[in-house]
Amino acid sequence: MARGQDNIQFLGFFGLLKEAFDITTSYRKIFSQITLFLILPICFCYFAEINKLNFFSRHEMFSIISDVLSLLIVPLIPSLILLIFSTSAAVHTVACIYTTKEEVTYKKVMKAVPKVWKRLLITFILNFVIFFAISVGAVLVTVLWGVTLTPTPTAIMVAVVLLIYLSGLVYLSFVCYLANVVSVLEDLYGFEAMLKSKYLIKGNTGLCAAIFVIQNLCFLGIHLGFKVTAMGEVSLWGMISGVLLWSMLMSLLILCGLVVQTIIYFICKSYHRENIYVELESLDDQLLQSTV
Repeated sequence: MARGQDNIQFLGFFGLLKEAFDITTSYRKIFSQITLFLILPICFCYFAEINKLNFFSRHEMFSIISDVLSLLIVPLIPSLILLIFSTSAAVHTVACIYTTKEEVTYKKVMKAVPKVWKRLLITFILNFVIFFAISVGAVLVTVLWGVTLTPTPTAIMVAVVLLIYLSGLVYLSFVCYLANVVSVLEDLYGFEAMLKSKYLIKGNTGLCAAIFVIQNLCFLGIHLGFKVTAMGEVSLWGMISGVLLWSMLMSLLILCGLVVQTIIYFICKSYHRENIYVELESLDDQLLQSTV
């Protein structure tokens, strides 16, 4: 059943969180399937790789490079595929909940996802290139500043560069996150999706930043919790149970993040007085075609 959108633009921080909670609990069956089949495997691989890297770091340096490369490259492609499909499925599901009167099921959503995954892949790759370039640029600026102005980088110099870097990173991050939603729900990708995302967040920058910071603090907490409880001198079963536990928590965080990002998209569209149904008319058609 379609969910009302009349007052969505007036949702504040707590209203947004309540709306996300209501959606995930009301449609817990399909979101549980998305989490179990698409998101959980990504998180399990993530924590398993951390444990492997920790293990290999205790061995001789000559074997570390090849081991690390194999560990990173082998799971990269399947993890990327799962990430693209999980993002597409979660965003598409929330959009259908808001727009379609048809019953939303996991099977229907997954049949519609292939229509948008190519756009999302291009946006994902662009996001990665941008973040990599910014990180390299921040390091180069710090080094060049230190070489040209002082023999060694001072604490103030590093702090200034770090502050500018983090501020820009936070802003760019939620622009990129919303660009992923745009790529799924609109016929835009790459730089076009980024520009549309940048336009949409105007007027709601504070809300986007607050959600992004909280989500990443939760991510950091889960990551640290995993390192404390599931790494180091623990038994094999302790390591496996730790990976499973923290993978489940991380999966819930990622799912909630995707739901929240999609709702923010609707909030921003409403704020700019854009007709949400214009871009989403095809969702009903996609769901109907998927039943054929």
